[in-house]
Amino acid sequence: MTRRKVIVHIATSADGYIARSDGDLEWLTSRPAPEGFYGINAFMKSIDTMLLGRKTYEAGLRMGAKFDSKDRSIVFSRHAPPADAPSGVEFVNGAIGQFVRSLREQPGKDIWLMGGGELIASFLDEGAIDEFVVSVVPVFIGDGIPLIARRHRHVPLDLQSIERFEDGLVQLHYRVLNR
Repeated sequence: MTRRKVIVHIATSADGYIARSDGDLEWLTSRPAPEGFYGINAFMKSIDTMLLGRKTYEAGLRMGAKFDSKDRSIVFSRHAPPADAPSGVEFVNGAIGQFVRSLREQPGKDIWLMGGGELIASFLDEGAIDEFVVSVVPVFIGDGIPLIARRHRHVPLDLQSIERFEDGLVQLHYRVLNR
């Protein structure tokens, strides 16, 4: 059995932001998407678990995301779970390292770490990310939430592939090298 990978699959502006400071994604959601939606439809077939920070989860709900029991959705939050949380959503506030080790031991497909920047940084600091698929949208937004929260770190990456789309979006696929 192959080890389940934790993969960050995310879009950023050309200046490295995943959202504006207030969480706004208009710069991303107003773009017409090509057929196959930059490979996300195929990617979704390779995963069965989504990991999200609380703010990303709440933004998803505002944008109409449906969280159901078909795929496992795990929200990392320091707050108590909301009473109206969908039945397919689990809330976790424990240590990331041990949680991911346990999750990898369970049978299943790969694991999608959706964001946000603080959660990605925490996973990266724990050595709990295997790959990044970063779709760079050809727009500068000037300020916002960075892909990875700023901390002192050095994490070498190995470029696996580059794909360019007709609308100027470039998708970079990196493997995180063992530290």
